[in-house]
Amino acid sequence: MKKQAENISDNMTYIIAEMACSHEGDPELALKIIDGAGRAGADAIQFQIWFLPEMVVPHHKDYKLLSKIELSQMQWQNLVEYTRDKYPGMDIIACVYETKSIDFAMTMDVDAFKIHSADLSNPLFINHVAQTGKRIDLSVGASTLDEIQNAIEWIRNVSKKVSIWLMYGYQIFPTPTEAINLNFLKKIKQLFELPIGYQDHSDGDSEAGFWLPAVAVGMQVDCLEKHITHDRSLKGIDHQAALNPDEFKKFVTMVRELDIAKGISVPKPFLSQELIYRKNSKKSIVVSRDIKKDTVIKESDLHYMRADELGLPPDQAYRVIGRKIRHDINHYSLIKEEDVK
Repeated sequence: MKKQAENISDNMTYIIAEMACSHEGDPELALKIIDGAGRAGADAIQFQIWFLPEMVVPHHKDYKLLSKIELSQMQWQNLVEYTRDKYPGMDIIACVYETKSIDFAMTMDVDAFKIHSADLSNPLFINHVAQTGKRIDLSVGASTLDEIQNAIEWIRNVSKKVSIWLMYGYQIFPTPTEAINLNFLKKIKQLFELPIGYQDHSDGDSEAGFWLPAVAVGMQVDCLEKHITHDRSLKGIDHQAALNPDEFKKFVTMVRELDIAKGISVPKPFLSQELIYRKNSKKSIVVSRDIKKDTVIKESDLHYMRADELGLPPDQAYRVIGRKIRHDINHYSLIKEEDVK
């Protein structure tokens, strides 16, 4: 059963496996990446779908490369069908760049759309995505607060019900650690009161690719987007910040451990092991000498020590000081309120 992505208050971080262009235009490589994401337990896989003639001018420096790696609509349909058949619990997110691809993605009933930060000032495009009614992951890297606010307002002008997630990350591959500025995540969430995600583009060969998302989880992000590739050592397209499938599985395992560790914000009943710890470690009030019946208990008659069971804690000494003992009591014995008159 699919995770209910619209409700991310269940304390679990929503993990997006970003394929980007690491398929290199080869559907077989795309299948390997899908398998890597699905077996790792990602909540979603993100496909970058575009129609080149409507996205980039022919004289753009990347046009030739993009034309080589562009997948056809039939190929995308096959990949979506494969994903749904083999990993029905994994959402499919379409990162789109022009209206033709929005309409095409809707024919496949994708679960959500990502709007790249390049389109944050493109109201016609944003309106077209908003009209689908699907969740929108709004990438806000390299954008001003005004640009973010305007994009949100354009979406809300179309629909008050569309779910909006703000995705923060630097579009530098790999991103130097000093540029990331994770504290800004908290400010964005505070300002716009929307779910926030962290797009990690740290060097895939660096441990920072694990540490920094772990810090983001600790800062209560709702979502993590992480690049995945088939084999980073081949240094193909979009490999710099991507994890190999086995590494991505370790990444998901790490995040799930962190999710468990976050717990809840209210006190929980003590675990059985904690009760044993309290019994063996918490200090109780014991008498500091043999005391005879009818002796008035003084502060000097008491010690605060670990005992074989829990008695009155030290801060409850006032309950027995100044009162007479009902019966003889031996040195190091617990003293309880029922032992005094």
